[in-house]
Amino acid sequence: MVDLNTAMAAAAAEQKRRSSDGNQERKKRRTGKDMGIEAFDPVTYVAKERADTASMWLVLTFSLTVSLLMRYVLMPNTDPSKSDILYLLPLAAIVLIPQVHRIVMPERFMEHYTRGTWFKSGFLHMFTFLALSFMLVNPPLGDIVAPQLSGEWTIATDDGEELVFANDNGKDGEITWTVAQDASLTGEIWLLFGLADNVNSDGATVTVGLANNDVNNAELASNSTFWEDHIDRINDGRTLDNSSGTPNLIPHGESDQPFAVLLSDSGLSVGVHTISVFITENGDPWENTRNYTWTLRIVEELPEADAS
Repeated sequence: MVDLNTAMAAAAAEQKRRSSDGNQERKKRRTGKDMGIEAFDPVTYVAKERADTASMWLVLTFSLTVSLLMRYVLMPNTDPSKSDILYLLPLAAIVLIPQVHRIVMPERFMEHYTRGTWFKSGFLHMFTFLALSFMLVNPPLGDIVAPQLSGEWTIATDDGEELVFANDNGKDGEITWTVAQDASLTGEIWLLFGLADNVNSDGATVTVGLANNDVNNAELASNSTFWEDHIDRINDGRTLDNSSGTPNLIPHGESDQPFAVLLSDSGLSVGVHTISVFITENGDPWENTRNYTWTLRIVEELPEADAS
């Protein structure tokens, strides 16, 4: 049994304890102002968002203008050997972004811009310019790269009946052809290769030079009809080890431009023959060039060892 006084005293103590715990919990809870958070102002928020959006479009327009000036004004008047300025100068235009904002933007927008705005604007300009410049200098809007070797290059001899290809694929820039003792490479000697380009590989001009034991830096012309006239013989050709099939000269089919250059119509002697290939193309906006230097090494086979 509990008397009335004891029950009332216990209830008062419990109520006091709960009241004390509630006061401590309320003390732990702090307002946003106490935590350093500014009060949300919808009007200020909307004004700042509009200022940031206007800044974004201004930077995109600025980057587009800079990219077009680089491509159609600066680039045609710049030597390809000094092309670094085509990227350094537009990227350096980042320092102009704050001044452009001050000129174009109204005062109600400028009060929302901080150093963080210039930092974000600088990165937006840089990546926008890089993306636009990549589009503007590559097909179909531009072409600044000369055609390149589409597959392998090879040397073939023609005795009037069949073509015989070298065993080497020429990937290391050199082909070695072994002939018999006191012999030479006979018949017509042809250089065969193909060119690939992302626009028009048939628009390139190819100049081939040959320097060897007999002739020094002779310029040779390309035969424009050799592949068309001898396509069956090329496909049915064989290498020195009698395996059939031509090397992989034009792996992209009709997209590649085949070339055939007569190095000699009476054979080549033993020695080192240096072949230089100079490619020029009327690109957009530059004249594109590329050089290859290949070596044909004709050697005599070693004499058989004396069994005695």
